Amino acid sequence: MYEELKKIIDESDNIVFFGGAGVSTESGVPDFRSENGLWNAKTRFNASPEEIVSHSFFMSRTDDFYEYYMENLVFPDVKPNATHYALAKLEEMGKLKAIVTQNIDGLHQAAGSKEVYEIHGAVSRVYCQSCGRQYSMEYMLDKSHWKKNAFTPLCGECGGVLKPDVVLYEEPLDDTLMRKSIRAISEADTLIIGGTSLAVYPAAGFIDFFRGNHLVLINKQATNLDSRADLVIHDSLGKVFSSVVPGIEYNPIPIRTKDSK
Repeated sequence: MYEELKKIIDESDNIVFFGGAGVSTESGVPDFRSENGLWNAKTRFNASPEEIVSHSFFMSRTDDFYEYYMENLVFPDVKPNATHYALAKLEEMGKLKAIVTQNIDGLHQAAGSKEVYEIHGAVSRVYCQSCGRQYSMEYMLDKSHWKKNAFTPLCGECGGVLKPDVVLYEEPLDDTLMRKSIRAISEADTLIIGGTSLAVYPAAGFIDFFRGNHLVLINKQATNLDSRADLVIHDSLGKVFSSVVPGIEYNPIPIRTKDSK
């Protein structure tokens, strides 16, 4: 299977990669939708994780939102893994034209990728809801900018509440990024989908726009769309990409927990 993937990559010059949480697990970032993931955990806020990371919860219980967000969704010291570096190298080689990611960790850019469509936003950015000024993750994590007796970061200009530049439940995906993603996928000769169960819409519907030669699915578990692929590999993404892209080292990191952050 690895040799078949290598042959497909060698023959392609317009590859698009569409990735989910499984891309970042080997950097230690949890897969929140897994059987033991965060989305299945109970919270002390008398609300489910999905409720907490919703627009309505953010607006009505901002301090509780940020306490949960800071403790469970922000991993400022994570590093790219073999998959991120392999994709960056394929882009440098002129093979890969775009990455469409559901992840918010910014690890593709940290590895050197340039054309990255973060359809769910990025944890590295926050902005003021009042004046619109943008801030970095470093600013958000600086406790001197937090509301008194709370985790909520405030704007240094107007004192307004900052909001993470991520798509919360009940919020729409960015239309411009969606159109760019669909265009890239529709023009690709090869679409590689990795680290996602393809169960979350509308992003999972991207596969319907692909008209190219090779559809490749790489995921540890089977998906409902495996039958549509030309090549299916049920294995670790890092192991696969380090085997087919020269010079990439396979270096998985154990999954982070709250206590190990």
